[in-house]
Amino acid sequence: MLGVVAALAACQSTPDTQPVAGSQPVIDPQPAPAAAPALPNSAVLDQTVAVVPPAKGVPARYAAFSGIWAGQLNGMYDGKLAVLTVSSGGQVTVSYAWGDLADNKPGVADGSGRISGSTLKLGRLPNGADITATMPSPGTLNVTYTLAGQTYAGTFARVGQ
Repeated sequence: MLGVVAALAACQSTPDTQPVAGSQPVIDPQPAPAAAPALPNSAVLDQTVAVVPPAKGVPARYAAFSGIWAGQLNGMYDGKLAVLTVSSGGQVTVSYAWGDLADNKPGVADGSGRISGSTLKLGRLPNGADITATMPSPGTLNVTYTLAGQTYAGTFARVGQ
């Protein structure tokens, strides 16, 4: 009798992972929702990118642009904008990273520009892109990226602050 009890206890405490002969798999009547497609080639900033905090004399409206921003252009193209330095006159240095963007493979370009009012306008980047970023509210940038006659737009948010 003790042997039967031990055998029953063993069966109850150890799940059976082997299929039962002749059994059919259970099919869930509700299929799982499709996962959002992952971006195969995301924008990646160089690991050495360092944002220098604005000096005390930099107006708050300019200092607000400092930092790393990330978002998507046209809802599908990954981008990151690192505003590395901001001067008291509104001059900036940046690093911009993009993922797959039409025929343009992922890459990074460094540049400079100027803030006027609530808009940051960069000089043409080495890859030929023109970028403008407008800050409609703190923590949000509306970015336009123009390359080879095509314009892409999206909203970026500050990362890690």
